[in-house]
Amino acid sequence: MTFEATAAVLYEPGGSFQLKTVTLDDLRADELLIRVQASGICHTDIAAQGLLTMPAVLGHEGMGIVEQTGSGVDGIKAGDRVIASYGFCNTCPGCYEGKPFICDKSVPTNFGGTRIDGSHTTKLDGSEITASFFQQSSFASHSITSVRNVVRVENDMDSQLLAPLGCGIMTGAGAILNTLKVATMDSLVVFGTGTVGLSAIMAARLAGAAPIIAVDINRERLDLALELGATHALDANETELSGRVSEICPRGARFSLETSGVDQALDDAIECLGMGGVCGMVTVPHYGEKYPFTPFGVFVKAAALQGIFFGSAVPNKFLPQIIEFYQAGRFPYDQLIRSYDFADINQAFADTQSGEVIKPVLLMN
Repeated sequence: MTFEATAAVLYEPGGSFQLKTVTLDDLRADELLIRVQASGICHTDIAAQGLLTMPAVLGHEGMGIVEQTGSGVDGIKAGDRVIASYGFCNTCPGCYEGKPFICDKSVPTNFGGTRIDGSHTTKLDGSEITASFFQQSSFASHSITSVRNVVRVENDMDSQLLAPLGCGIMTGAGAILNTLKVATMDSLVVFGTGTVGLSAIMAARLAGAAPIIAVDINRERLDLALELGATHALDANETELSGRVSEICPRGARFSLETSGVDQALDDAIECLGMGGVCGMVTVPHYGEKYPFTPFGVFVKAAALQGIFFGSAVPNKFLPQIIEFYQAGRFPYDQLIRSYDFADINQAFADTQSGEVIKPVLLMN
């Protein structure tokens, strides 16, 4: 049975969202219909707009209550609270190995705008439109998602705290704890103090890293980074970075993490490494474009450049760990969040792009 929902529809990249009534498809056997309670806004919701066919429904940090389940769903029932994360095929070698973050079909599954089989979940005025963003499209009152990419929540935490765990916070924390495996007394330089960068800093403090150096051009963000666990904060506009990092880490950094997508930041993230160091990348300066990269800086240090997808996280294992850290007072990511009514989605995006807010969360009242 089809279902009507209210969705924030984007008609052109960089345009304004419009709240429209859409029709959701019948559920497949492995799908859930979720009444969305909250959805985080992530930088990917901005960066991916030029990659999608318009009109489109975005949103990929959704949290809500299951209203209906497909005929083949086990372990999740109507009334359960769930967090939606990224989609994966569950049939490729990566998925079989328990590493859905390296799913062979990750890009088309999460950015293709349809179900994995190419069918559409959403119609606007009778015509199929791009949805299934990260297999959820959570900028809506209701969302169709696969049971594979949800995590059941067994606590009474506020929905605005649970929603943003499915991507940005998970990616930052996972980059440190899962991919790079930062350990006690490892030195780390984090470039960018948005959601991903600050989550990485909190995770590095958990891991016992030292020193933890935050790099940005936003003084308020750098001050917050110090509160959340950074031992040093460097303004990229005012500092000769390699020299300052060398003063703090005479042998160079063991790890760096580039989260900003700025050309110079990636260069600096490689330059600050010591021998055998590793630079993690959770984004790139230019999607799909060639980058003027000089590999000598990596080669001469026997260093490594590591791409990171979804923080190498298996959501149903990693998100409960983040929640435990938060509840124990060891991962205070609530300091990043500002909530907005769903109707104010355009203001939330404007505040995101201006740097006014770190992690906006829409509340679907």
